[in-house]
Amino acid sequence: MADASLWTALADPHRRAIIALLLERPRPVGEIVEACGLSQPSTSKHLKVLREAGLVRVRQDAQRRVYALAPAPIAELDAWLAPYRRLWNTSLDKLGRRLDEAPDDPEEPVTKD
Repeated sequence: MADASLWTALADPHRRAIIALLLERPRPVGEIVEACGLSQPSTSKHLKVLREAGLVRVRQDAQRRVYALAPAPIAELDAWLAPYRRLWNTSLDKLGRRLDEAPDDPEEPVTKD
């Protein structure tokens, strides 16, 4: 099972927004601050939680700190979710078949064969 710190880190919508930004590409703190609309201290606190959970890594680039997504914890979460995804896919497949059987006219009753 995925470490509890991963779930705690991902529970906050601001941290999920930061993860989404870093999914696109590594970014310096200033860009993250600007994109998230948070103060620099608040953004730094969120980045610290993400870093401590292992979800992001940081490197120094002259005077800037550049953050990037760390793929290993995301892969761990993905592996944990895999059995549940199978359940969702089965349900979605059933829904898709049901919708394919539905008449184009919403007033027409659905017949079962």
